[in-house]
Amino acid sequence: MGKLDEVSADRLRDALSNAADAKEAKRLVVALDYKDGQSVDELSERYGIPRSTLYSWLERFESDPVEAAVVDESRPGRPPKLAAEALAELRVDAAASPSKRGYDADEWTTAMFREYIEERYGVTYSEGHVRRLLRRHG
Repeated sequence: MGKLDEVSADRLRDALSNAADAKEAKRLVVALDYKDGQSVDELSERYGIPRSTLYSWLERFESDPVEAAVVDESRPGRPPKLAAEALAELRVDAAASPSKRGYDADEWTTAMFREYIEERYGVTYSEGHVRRLLRRHG
């Protein structure tokens, strides 16, 4: 018995017509191509997806309902460097003028806010992350 023998192509096509985003659609197209006789090696080359990822997707189609198989699994990511309370304070700091925090400026620059975070909270963020913080809260 091969992979996806228990999954109907009609069911995959129906899910494809209702796919919520491009990632879901890509997984469904891969599954349909596989059911249509394409090998994992061929699919890997065609779509530029590692074989291990393709095998993982196909196994999910075998073990989970189609609706669950196409959705990304939760990935919690790196834990925050600051506790929730300190992060809330940092948001207030970003919204305030730097002059209220002892700087000779009316608006935060990325470098200035990064320096402030290091001095006040003892953590270092990349400039990109500091820029996002400022955009979100400044």
